[in-house]
Amino acid sequence: MGLIMRRTAGLLLALLVLLPGSAGIAFAVPPASVEVQDTAGVLDRNTLVPALERIDFYNPTKVVVYTYNGSAEDNLNEEVLRFARAGHPEWISADGQKWADGLFIFALDPVGRHVGTYMGEDRKVSLEQRTDIQDSAKELLRDAQWTEGTIAGVRRAAELINQPWYRSAAFLVAAWITAGTAALGGGAWLVVRAVTRSSSRKEIERGDRSYGNVSMDLDVTELNAATIPESSRYGSHVLEKHRTFLSRYNAASELSNKVHALSRRALSRRKNLKLARQYADAASELDALDDVIADTNALLNRASAWHTAWDRQLAPFRSDLAGLEQLLSKRHGQGDSATAAALRSFRDQSLREIERWTAELAEEKISPEKALDRLYDARTRLASLLENHAETVIGGFAKNEREAGLMRKEMQEAQEGLDHRRRSYEPSILGTVYPSYHFFSVATFNSGLNTGVSSVSSARGGGGSTTGYGSSGGSFSGSGSSSSF
Repeated sequence: MGLIMRRTAGLLLALLVLLPGSAGIAFAVPPASVEVQDTAGVLDRNTLVPALERIDFYNPTKVVVYTYNGSAEDNLNEEVLRFARAGHPEWISADGQKWADGLFIFALDPVGRHVGTYMGEDRKVSLEQRTDIQDSAKELLRDAQWTEGTIAGVRRAAELINQPWYRSAAFLVAAWITAGTAALGGGAWLVVRAVTRSSSRKEIERGDRSYGNVSMDLDVTELNAATIPESSRYGSHVLEKHRTFLSRYNAASELSNKVHALSRRALSRRKNLKLARQYADAASELDALDDVIADTNALLNRASAWHTAWDRQLAPFRSDLAGLEQLLSKRHGQGDSATAAALRSFRDQSLREIERWTAELAEEKISPEKALDRLYDARTRLASLLENHAETVIGGFAKNEREAGLMRKEMQEAQEGLDHRRRSYEPSILGTVYPSYHFFSVATFNSGLNTGVSSVSSARGGGGSTTGYGSSGGSFSGSGSSSSF
């Protein structure tokens, strides 16, 4: 590999020598000015303006941000031009046919779900690059992070507007082709190994934190398990998990020994990254389980720490209740529906019930098992209400049964953890007794909704670019386009 690296260095040096001296430096300059016309009222100016002023362009560029509340049927290009003609003629060239030189406009319609980019002739980029700028903001915009999405879009625009030829994607591809297969292979090999080595170290560090906690509390964990009442339905389930605790701890110890024996070179291999991740996951789950064992002992035996243990059992349910309003108020959340009203009513009732259960538990009017039963029933009821509301959301967004089926599939996969993202173990008694997909949480609902809407929108082709300025645009032909998100 050393020969490959030497050849790589020589070839890349030759390419650098070929670059003209005048193109050796790309100047970075802040925007000439930043103007925000937030007629939709969705942007945080205190965050937005300083962030935009820190973005470097290749040439001084006037940055304009314009937002308005439209509809899905609107042509954002036409609206931006109408707004400019009505109140900002300085955005338009003297002949009225183009956008003014030195100008870049980032436009956003948070209601109609459109994003657009417009620029003067001396700042224009290709349609593909305009789409790239818009796409860079869409993930944040879909999550209603309007300010952050705007910053991301302008930052990407700064990278592409007046980009020097030697920084373009086309040149870089050509450069690598010229450098040859050896250079490409050698460079890629180095990058992959460095990234893998860094990831392995981070996973080992994550595992060490959890493994250290488990090792330090090992004796205490055994004492806690020894006093959990096996006659309790919840206690017996947690004890079943504990019976494999020591064997799993020993397995984690073996993994720890293996990953810490790896050399720097060995850490760069994909198979050892998998091993490090296995160690970290095993140690993290043990760390969560020993907390559950401690909480089970404290709660069921009404030890001095029972109140803290009970609060930890309530935490996932409280989090779901707190997140309901954001879910219902988001785009496509169907917040004015009957199923939304049922969720809000349930939330308000549950917050009162939580206080009542806690008071009755403190006064010993109910047993810890009874309190856990009530919590289980409430979380099961919430899951049922969320499933009902999912049908409302699907019915409101899907235009046909095919789209509805696609959304149901995405919602189900989010609930069951089939979306290929690792689900964390819920460190609670109920989370230990029941599988992770038993309770349909607000977080998984949000994940399924976002993915479902995105999948259906892609299937409709809704993300395609619109380049015209509508019937009112006349002969205007300024560089610009918009797309939906």
